[in-house]
Amino acid sequence: MMIKKYVGRIVEIIYIACDGKITQRRIRVLSVQDDIVRAYCTTSGAPRTFRVENILAVQLVVRSA
Repeated sequence: MMIKKYVGRIVEIIYIACDGKITQRRIRVLSVQDDIVRAYCTTSGAPRTFRVENILAVQLVVRSA
């Protein structure tokens, strides 16, 4: 998955957590290193980390004027 191209951008992801729970989140991708995405999660209002292999889908959030 080429999530590195979204560094600095806001995306929506569908993510499967370690406990098997699937969530949809809106995040600002801060960095991607060693298959770990560091991001600010606008859904929870806090910094979060995500494993690349657990991200099921990514979509760029496009804001219209």
